[in-house]
Amino acid sequence: MFMLSIVDAKPPAPAQLRSLSSSDLGVITWRVANFKERIREYVGIDSYTTSDPLEPNDDYDYSVVLDRKNLARVISLIAAKKDALPLPWSDIMADTLVHLQISKENASVVKYELMPKDNNNFYPYRYSTNIAGYIMFGSQICGIRREMG
Repeated sequence: MFMLSIVDAKPPAPAQLRSLSSSDLGVITWRVANFKERIREYVGIDSYTTSDPLEPNDDYDYSVVLDRKNLARVISLIAAKKDALPLPWSDIMADTLVHLQISKENASVVKYELMPKDNNNFYPYRYSTNIAGYIMFGSQICGIRREMG
C-alpha cells in the first residue's frame, strides 16, 4: 500500500482547489462524515457556526486535514487555541487522511477558495465546556472560486 510521507504533504494551491470535480466533492462529503465520527470521540462540536478565527492578531495554530489519496480534497480546516491540549491526530487520521500544520496565510487562502463568504464558517469545538478551537468542514463548501477567463 502506498503511504504518503508527511514530508511530501503540502496544502493545496488555489488552482488545485478550483479544479475539484463534483466527484471530488462527493468523496469529500463521505470523508468528512467519517472524520466527524472520529474527532467527536475526543471533542464536542457546537451545533452553530461562529465568526471566522482568521483575524490579524489571533492566537491560533492552523492546520488542515486532507484526503491522503488526493491532497486537493480538503476535509477540514482547523484553528486550535495555542494553549489547548493537542488532539491525538494519528488516531483520528487512520490511514485515509493527513493532518498538516499550515500558516495562517495558507489557512486563509484555503478558506477563501472553498468558502468565499466572509464570516460564520467555523464551528467551535470543546474539551468539556472550554472552547479549544474552531473547525470548518469540506462538506460545507458554498462555492469554489472560479476565475473567469
